[in-house]
Amino acid sequence: MPGKLAPTRAAGRKLSPRVRHLLESPTYLQADEDASFLQRPEMCGVRLQLDYWKTEESLQRLGIDETIVVYGSTRIVDPQLARRRLADAQRALAAHPATPANQQALRVAARLLERSGYYDVARELGKLIGRPADPARSRHLAVVTGGGPGIMEAANRGAYESGAPSVGLNISLPREQLPNPYLTPDLCFRFHYFAIRKLHLLERAKAAVFFPGGYRTCDELFEVLTLLQTGKIRPLPVVLVGESFWRTAIDFEFLVDEGMIAPGDIQLFRFCETAQEIWDAIRSWDDEASEGAGRN
Repeated sequence: MPGKLAPTRAAGRKLSPRVRHLLESPTYLQADEDASFLQRPEMCGVRLQLDYWKTEESLQRLGIDETIVVYGSTRIVDPQLARRRLADAQRALAAHPATPANQQALRVAARLLERSGYYDVARELGKLIGRPADPARSRHLAVVTGGGPGIMEAANRGAYESGAPSVGLNISLPREQLPNPYLTPDLCFRFHYFAIRKLHLLERAKAAVFFPGGYRTCDELFEVLTLLQTGKIRPLPVVLVGESFWRTAIDFEFLVDEGMIAPGDIQLFRFCETAQEIWDAIRSWDDEASEGAGRN
């Protein structure tokens, strides 16, 4: 780094101006200490490896082998918080009833309060995963989410409350998304690349659970279904929570009728409503897969 003497055994010795100038040159820095070098576009491949391996090493060392990954909106919050936000929106509209933005904010706050029940479902699911009813039959599973607020927070919260590992894979965004407070400290990570984060979300997954969400949730859903459809990942149960929401958001039958997907492609997932239904569906799928493997 210019202006700073590079660490060397010559430190503390009297140096000639020319040698000092050489030691202060950015080219003399070791590659792993040269932040500006590592940020060059040409070093993208190295940064991808670092993004992957920092998390991978920790997961291996801490014995996180099998996970249930939970996706869902950051905007679906705890019902108490949703009620407070609705009250705030009502007060804002009462103060300025003719403002279209306030009218829209009230409508959105009311809908999100309706959806806030999913927060409780995700929280209960986290507890079931972390503390299953029949420990003798259950492997050690960890809840993994994108590490942010909303549905992710709820699932991590349930795992935390059951004393189970609670993994969060956060991402650097223009508007910084803070990690939720229910993550296991040694299992809270932040990525630069979405691709590496997506890889880690699924690499150890034994099931993928999708709560209502927006662009990012739908992106993850279609990616998982595409990977299953093309055989790029081993089969695993995919659960869509809230059938009415998902059937309104995505017309799967229309895609079949139009010939865009095969009829069998809608068998890649199932709908559930409650935490117990989700957990039973995952366990049932796992039992069926184990029986099938035993017959082969």
